[in-house]
Parts: sequence; C-alpha cells; structure tokens
Amino acid sequence: MLDLTVIILTYNEEIHIRRCLENVCPIAKKVIVVDSPSTDSTVDICHEFDNVEVVVHKYPGNQAEQFNWAIDNVKIDTQWVLRLDADEYLLPELIEELKVKLPSLPDDVNGVIFNRRHIFMGKWMKRGIYPVKLLRVFRYGKGRCEQRLMDEHIQLYEGRSVEFDNDFCDHNLNDLSWFCHKHVNYATREAVDMLDIEFDLTGAASTDDNKNISRQAQAKRMKKHKYAKQPLFWRAFAYFCYRYFLKGACLDGKAGFIWTFLQGWWYRTLVDAKIYEVKKACGNDKDAIKKFIRDKWGLSI
Repeated sequence: MLDLTVIILTYNEEIHIRRCLENVCPIAKKVIVVDSPSTDSTVDICHEFDNVEVVVHKYPGNQAEQFNWAIDNVKIDTQWVLRLDADEYLLPELIEELKVKLPSLPDDVNGVIFNRRHIFMGKWMKRGIYPVKLLRVFRYGKGRCEQRLMDEHIQLYEGRSVEFDNDFCDHNLNDLSWFCHKHVNYATREAVDMLDIEFDLTGAASTDDNKNISRQAQAKRMKKHKYAKQPLFWRAFAYFCYRYFLKGACLDGKAGFIWTFLQGWWYRTLVDAKIYEVKKACGNDKDAIKKFIRDKWGLSI
C-alpha cells in the first residue's frame, strides 16, 4: 500500500463513486471523500469501504476552494496526496507505475504528472486533445489548487515535477443531456475567465502564478490568451476545425464527431454568446462587467 491519501470531491456521485473507490482503495493508505452534501446514496456507498473517510462540507462555489479546504482542514498523515474526481480512475498500468516509482522519487520531486484520456460514449477519444497532462499527485504541504473558476491546476510551492508514462481516465457515465447541461453551466464560468483575460477584472494578469503549474498547463494557458484575442464566434469554428481535422478527431467515428462538436464548437460558441451578451449590455466598462457577472450570473470575482 502506498503512502498516499486520495482526495475525492463529491456531490450525488452514486453512479461513479463505487468504481472510483474500488480503483484506489487497494493502493492508498487513506481515501478522503469531501461531500457537498449529496442527496443520493453516495455517502452510503463510501461507508462500505474500510479506509474511506467521509467529510461533509458545504460547497463553497468552486472546486478549487473545496479542494483547498480539504487540504487545510482534514487530517492527512501521508507523504503524498492524489486529487481524483469521482468519475475518474487510474488504469492498471498507471497503478503499477505508481507502486514502482512513487516510493523512490528524489527529494526534490514534489509533483507527478499523469496523462488523462477521455472516455466518451464508451469510446476512448484518442485524437483531438489527447493526451492532457495534469499534475495530480503532490507531496503533502508542497502543493495547492489554483483559485480559479475554470481550468484550475495544482500548483507546487517548491521543487519540480516529473511525468509518468501511463494514463488515468475521465469516464463519465451520465447521458448526453447531462453532458450538455453541465457545459451550459461551465460556459458561464469560462466566459468570466475569458473576460478576465481581456479586461483583467481580477488583477490576475499582473501575477506570475502560472510558473508554478505544469509546462503543458502553462502552454495551454498561453494558447488560451491568444485565443481570447481572436474574433468572437469565428474562433469557436476555427477551434473545432483544428481539433477535428488537423488533430485527427475525425478518425474517432461518430462519437468523435459528437465529442468534438459539442465540446469544441457548440460549447465555445455558447461561451462567446455569453461574452457577447455582457459586452452588449456593458460595453468595455470593467465595473459594469463585474456588476453584471455578480448580479446576473451570481459569480464573485
């Protein structure tokens, strides 16, 4: 068993949580489930596992704040921490790699990066955006989640990170209606993020926090800043074409088209529509934009 604590944030995850816990409980000294709280059988399922501790904490409004609350308030007595979502799991090859490599990492290595593969409609989306590289394991006391509405990453306070060779899966079992509804909610947060890039609503543009995240995350964020400078709506279509044709998602069949269209074009167009809505109401007035975001969308920035 690894000297590892797994932290999983949940809200009504009965469809996923058993699969996730069966995956990590055999290898982790402790698994902490931070529930928001759920109204389904999520917590009951968690209590079936001996090394799972359930902590109920009201959801503060975003994943980063909830995860950081857990880091600050839950007893963690292991050397390493793994962040995992309820609809994710480690592939057997990654589990074996963790068993072999994690205990012998040098002292200056404080983070481990995994490849994330997306499973959509039962199929691995091999092209388009794979592999997404995310820092998911860090030494306790050496990392923290960025405080962002969207696209938050684990930041290291010090030391360096290494990349492991194998994958974990993002494999949500809900239907397409759920998928689309989730992205409607995401679009509001993404629109705020894009407006922040354009108008520096939060002052984040003047900080250098990006240096503490993984290289791929830094590169992705730089691309996002370039994307934000492109014309509304045209950029969503161009992004779809890039992923579908140039990155080869067209070879992933019907599921690949649905995935890339919904996530790469429809979602990005919805984000732009929300940005257009704000600019139509507020122009380029930063204070008016922040008021709109607070009053109409209920988000604090």
